[in-house]
Amino acid sequence: MKNTSPAGMSKAYPIFLAFLCMGFGDVVGPMVSLAKESFQLSNFMAQLLTLSGFIMFGLLSVPLGVFQDRKGKKFLLLMGLVIAFIGLMVPILNGMYGPVISFTAGSSAKFYIILFSILLLGAGATTLQVSGNPIMRDVSPEGKFSSNLSMGQSIKAIGSSMGFLLPPLVAKPLGLDWTILFPIYAVLILITLIWVYSVKIEEKRDPGSKPVTLSACLKLLGNGYVAMMVFSIFVYVGAEVSMSSGIPILLKEKYGITDFGLLVAWALFFLPILAGRFVGALILRSLEPKKFLIGTVLLALLGILMVLFGDKALAYTGIVFTGLGFANIFPLIFSITVDKMPERSNELSGLMVTAIVGGAIIPPLMGLVADGITLSAGFAVPLICILFITWSALRAFRKA
Repeated sequence: MKNTSPAGMSKAYPIFLAFLCMGFGDVVGPMVSLAKESFQLSNFMAQLLTLSGFIMFGLLSVPLGVFQDRKGKKFLLLMGLVIAFIGLMVPILNGMYGPVISFTAGSSAKFYIILFSILLLGAGATTLQVSGNPIMRDVSPEGKFSSNLSMGQSIKAIGSSMGFLLPPLVAKPLGLDWTILFPIYAVLILITLIWVYSVKIEEKRDPGSKPVTLSACLKLLGNGYVAMMVFSIFVYVGAEVSMSSGIPILLKEKYGITDFGLLVAWALFFLPILAGRFVGALILRSLEPKKFLIGTVLLALLGILMVLFGDKALAYTGIVFTGLGFANIFPLIFSITVDKMPERSNELSGLMVTAIVGGAIIPPLMGLVADGITLSAGFAVPLICILFITWSALRAFRKA
């Protein structure tokens, strides 16, 4: 039973803003190229930022799903905002924000401060994902969960885009450093925290739902369908983070785009993701999610192949196709799985958000391939990931 009244729908607005804050966790993507330049790191060492940012998804998601079942989704949402806010305050309290700073003096200590900050930001984003995705069901009309979740992911993409846009468009012209992201994010999270706290959200259990336990979550992985969809989330997030972190490096080192590399990377990759999610939210009002999933993964597959094997023009086009294809994969997999077993939504949410740890595991593998072979060869790693999701999408459609 969903709340379909105008007053009920108005409660979705602070949840959408929480999705914006979820996107701040994706700052590790563009930050890889920024840190690589600032600290003079190898591809592998720079990708350790993604490990720091996403490892908490693997460690915390299932326990948070159990905790959420006892304390509630809104409580967990607030907790995630607080954790992320603390993470953003770490570099601020160490003077690493705003004006251009030198990373040469004490660079090792500064790098580890950034790593710790990203670790906490990742823990906050983990908590927001575990609570934010299922709480959207409580404020969505019947049959509109997939559409609203895609809209939420669209807003999340705006938060993700800020990591690409603010450094070249705002920080650099004003003589500021990319660390200006930290206070900007902190202010937005504080606003969201106050708004979510002030809104009363009625959380409802589906008939037949049982108390969530850690063992119950893990037993769900014995279901072949669930295991396939959870692993699809794992490889998808790994592929997306690999692309978002690798594209700025590709543009700089292979195609010579330096000063506005992040802006070009955003225009080629994250702008299509952003547009694709808004369009996807509209398409899903009339098209079955499983059919849409097949189409979108095939487009992503074509795009990565063009990046791997095309010339400059084809590679740029391929990046756009990949962004459009990637746009709705996460919300589609998530909503298809939860709609199949709504009485297990908390367990499924914990498992699928745990799978976001793919963003910690797969990008360093891409970095190793890029260091060991060529930068372009590293994009074979996200290609393999999308091949698996294509197989999963076809199997999910046959099980309809």
